[in-house]
Amino acid sequence: MATSEPDTEDVPAAEAPAPEDGAAEDAAAQTRTDDHERWQRFAAGDPDAPAAPPPGRWRAAGRGLRRAARSEWTLAGLCSVLLALAMTWPLAKHLDDRIPHDTGDPLLLTYILGWVGHALRENPAGIWDTNSFWPLDDAYLFTDTLMGYAPAALLATSPTSALVIYNVLYIGTFALAFLGAYALLRQLGARVAGSAVAATAFAYAPWKLGQAGHLQVLSCGGIALALAMLARGHGYSLRGGFRPERQRPGWIIAGWLTALWQFSIGAGLGIPFVYLLLGVGVVVGLHWLAKRPRLRWQTLAANGIGGTVFSLGVLWIADRHAVVARAYPEAVRDVDYISWFSPTWQSFIISPEESRLWGAAHEAARADLTWAPEQALLVGFTLFALAVAGLIWSCWTGRQRLWLALGGAVVFAISMGPNFLDHGSWAWALLYEYAPGWDAIRTPGRLVIYLTLVLAVLAAGTLTRIADDADEVSHRARVDKRLKVKAPRRVHALLFAPIALVLWEGLTVAPYVEVPEAPVDMSELEGPVLFLPAGGIDTKVQYWSLDGFPEVANGVAAFTPDEQAGIRSLSQGFPSDAAIEALRDTGIETVVVLPDALPGSDWAGMDTESDPFGVDVERTDTAVIYDLNAD
Repeated sequence: MATSEPDTEDVPAAEAPAPEDGAAEDAAAQTRTDDHERWQRFAAGDPDAPAAPPPGRWRAAGRGLRRAARSEWTLAGLCSVLLALAMTWPLAKHLDDRIPHDTGDPLLLTYILGWVGHALRENPAGIWDTNSFWPLDDAYLFTDTLMGYAPAALLATSPTSALVIYNVLYIGTFALAFLGAYALLRQLGARVAGSAVAATAFAYAPWKLGQAGHLQVLSCGGIALALAMLARGHGYSLRGGFRPERQRPGWIIAGWLTALWQFSIGAGLGIPFVYLLLGVGVVVGLHWLAKRPRLRWQTLAANGIGGTVFSLGVLWIADRHAVVARAYPEAVRDVDYISWFSPTWQSFIISPEESRLWGAAHEAARADLTWAPEQALLVGFTLFALAVAGLIWSCWTGRQRLWLALGGAVVFAISMGPNFLDHGSWAWALLYEYAPGWDAIRTPGRLVIYLTLVLAVLAAGTLTRIADDADEVSHRARVDKRLKVKAPRRVHALLFAPIALVLWEGLTVAPYVEVPEAPVDMSELEGPVLFLPAGGIDTKVQYWSLDGFPEVANGVAAFTPDEQAGIRSLSQGFPSDAAIEALRDTGIETVVVLPDALPGSDWAGMDTESDPFGVDVERTDTAVIYDLNAD
């Protein structure tokens, strides 16, 4: 098919003057050159064509919106949200009356969100002393604080609204984990399909099913996202290396702030993340001393500002936790305690019972674990297979694969805690003895987050190599190789197929539990209040106390304070005269007994029918309320 020539004169070919004989060869050569240049302009979009008049304001805005809607990051964000909604369905239908997994830790974390919102609205300086764990100080720091979710927590004005916020954040953790991992893998140089599959594996790894009650553990997307931002800001990728022209100081500051936000959610994940960033910083510093790559002053300034803000924020939060460690020595975990929760050699191929695909099949293997919820840490067989293939065949260089393998091995050894070789003496124990804050980590197995991320990078390298080879084959098959082409879209679409296997492994059988209503009007109780039986129902009591925030002696945290254990001990035998007098002496004003919860507890067989002398008793269908200081 002929194409028109962009001649400046519209002269018919038959009437055009013939060139002289001596100039014929030069004219032919010039024609070939012009043809090649026209081809290049055509392939590049004809940049020399006359510029079109600039569009109007509204048309330009419409074009910008259309480009944004079709951008890779808009689609990635949309996919992350849709996947999260689908994988947690039907929770989105029951945001105000159901909670994932159980009514234990999820209700505790819902209470923490509610308390943060209440304290920030009413008395920010008093956030450390919660209404639960009366009369103890700094009870807010007894477990992970979820401080990073403070903006959302401000919307919690009742138990129901706090529950809605918790559930929205729960769904959001999966979306952010996918998006953060996808951003990191794309920044490192992986192709779209490889990044999508590996990000899905990171967000929906089977081990997360056993952690469904721990919002602070599921909230790991900020780790990958912060690393992606920092890498982008420094112009670094695994495939492209360091590119000085791609340094972006704004991304560096955003990365440091995201890292601080991640740390503020909880020290359990935050402390290892700080040491990871410290390790990366040392490696980068040594590389700079050896190679002296060109760094812009803006890059140095961004790291100075961002790193300072991050360090000050970490030190402030760590100092508050150190106060608790000094005031409550019982909060320190010894080696035997940590060993009970630490993984074994087989843990990373054992599925939690919540897994729809592998849960029943691995029941016998879980029976040998001392605490299966923290030791069944299957990373996913699909991810594992792709990662192993990535050690042999990948877009990453051999040296990069070696470093990734070594990094994975180090994480594996540390995450086993005292259960690694020689009681972890050459891995975890060094950190436990000499790294500040590491002795506060009760569950080393949660470092599986980093092992999953390393495997995801290797898996993305495998699929990226396949995509690269497919493009190369397609290009070689062309007769005219002047224009670089890619494999057909249907070929690249096949590389997304492992996502189905990853999601299949990530399906859960865990229920979404209906949240029980408070048995009494909490806002009308005169505190301090003690609910019996104490212990098993304490997370419910904390959640119910969001209505009015009465002072309650009940509470659940990562440890049991001695003073709280003492109050529980004094309540044994209640409502005997001795127990009533002992509780009065501690300052307890009201005792609420829930008869339906007594069987199987330390208070089983309690006499709730008699009225003790000098005590006002009110009975309802669900509770018996004792006013110990009735006039």
